[in-house]
Amino acid sequence: MPTQPLSQKEIEDRLRELPGWSLDGDRIARTYRLGTHFAATALVVHVAQIQEELNHHSDLTLGYNTVALAVNSHDVGGITERDFALAHRVEEAAPGHGAD
Repeated sequence: MPTQPLSQKEIEDRLRELPGWSLDGDRIARTYRLGTHFAATALVVHVAQIQEELNHHSDLTLGYNTVALAVNSHDVGGITERDFALAHRVEEAAPGHGAD
């Protein structure tokens, strides 16, 4: 399914729907801070499952009790609807987790 990069305005509008997410260069990004390393690891596993379902894989970094995601569509050279679909699914999987 070919997709087109979103305009700067479209990206800004969609980011308003995702508190805690921000524009980081050519990616949208968020860091979750969890209570324990185990909780952070569990979130990474859940995010990996979502990525497989969507066939869309982001940069995903695990720290002691943090999980950082950076998402863009390398194949089209920008941020697309696919990236926001992934971000929304991650938000559903991680409600209530604080962002840095």
